[in-house]
Amino acid sequence: MPKQVDYESRRRRIAEAVCLLADEQGPEGVSMRDVATRAQVSLGAVQRCFRTKEEMLLFAVDHVGERVTARVRARIAAGPAQSAATALGHATDEVALLREEHRAEARIWLAFVAQAAVSASLAEPLRNSYAALQELFVRLITEAAASGAADGPDAVCEARTLLALTDGLTGHVLIGHVTAREAEGVLHAHLAGLWARLGVTGPEAEG
Repeated sequence: MPKQVDYESRRRRIAEAVCLLADEQGPEGVSMRDVATRAQVSLGAVQRCFRTKEEMLLFAVDHVGERVTARVRARIAAGPAQSAATALGHATDEVALLREEHRAEARIWLAFVAQAAVSASLAEPLRNSYAALQELFVRLITEAAASGAADGPDAVCEARTLLALTDGLTGHVLIGHVTAREAEGVLHAHLAGLWARLGVTGPEAEG
C-alpha cells in the first residue's frame, strides 16, 4: 500500500524550518529549496504543501502566532482559580517573549512584522494574531475591573496600550536597550498602575 503522509505534520515541520531560516537571514531571504534542505524533505514535498513562497511564509506566521497564543491560554488554564489580574500578568509575560528560551521566537516574530510593513498579504495574519491577543486582554481587563471600585475602563484602549508595550519591550530587549529583567519591571509597573486606576487588587497583594 502507498505510504500515508501526514500533511499537517509536514506543514508544521516546514514552518519550523521557515522560522529557523527567517531568524538567520530574514523572511525575504527564505527560499523553498533552502527550506526543503533544512526540513530534510524534498523540494517537491515542500511544493505539494505550499504552492508559493508567499503561501509558505503566511503559514509560518500563523504557526508562530498560534504557538504564542497557545502558551498564553495554557498559562491561564493552569490556574483556573486565579484572578483576572493575575491571568493578565501571566498573559503579558508570555506575549512579551522576554525569557531567554523565547529569544529566537522574538527575533522571528519581529522579522515578520518588519516584512509585513511592505507586504499586505503577510500583514493580514499578523493582524489576526494581534486581534486575538487584544480580545483576550480586553476580556481580562473587563473582568478585573468588575471587581474594582473605580468606573469601568476603556478596556479596548487599555488592551491596545498593553499590547503595544509588550511589543515594544520585545524589540528593546533584542537590541540590548534594556535587559529582560528591566523590561519585566516596566511591564509590571504598568500593570500596577492599571490596577491602581481601577481600584483592583493586583497579583502581588493577592499573594
